Amino acid sequence: MAFFFTPFPKVDYDIKKNGKLEVVTNIMLRFKLVEHLKTNRANYYDFTVQEGDRPDVVASKLYDRPDLDWLLLMINDMIDPLYDWPLSSFMLEEYIREKYGSIPTAQSTVHEYRKILNESSVLFDGIVVPKRTLVVDETTYNTLSEPDRELVNKYQYEIEENDAKRNIKIVDPRQLDRLLSNIEDIFE
Repeated sequence: MAFFFTPFPKVDYDIKKNGKLEVVTNIMLRFKLVEHLKTNRANYYDFTVQEGDRPDVVASKLYDRPDLDWLLLMINDMIDPLYDWPLSSFMLEEYIREKYGSIPTAQSTVHEYRKILNESSVLFDGIVVPKRTLVVDETTYNTLSEPDRELVNKYQYEIEENDAKRNIKIVDPRQLDRLLSNIEDIFE
């Protein structure tokens, strides 16, 4: 992430409010990726972040440039790299302990009740149809038969949320030079 602010302009600013100007990086300047880059599927592909991979590790694997970690965060609209990026199992358990007090507390606290609309299945051509559920209230949940309902505790919910963060978009390496050139043009 240190390289993200490199092209940002420098400005004079009175940081200490003492009348003395200092040269600082204008981190308030933001830019938005060209919308067609983000919406055109030909410009990116899906990628699954593996356990323990940080943004710089993924950028190094994909682009041979760990300094492009900011690009992974930007293309996926991630603001807070600590919690928007998937946590490692160890960090996730620490987060759950901090949030709920303990793992057993998270496991025994109901997050939501779900009605199962269909289970996950594989079609004859290999296409996977994902499991679909609908959040319902406790009264509705209690009227459903056992195979048609699912209780989700806080622990399961946090794991599901973290696993969903593993599916990210990656800019096609063939588009990288054009994208970086466009970003440089913005800052000139």
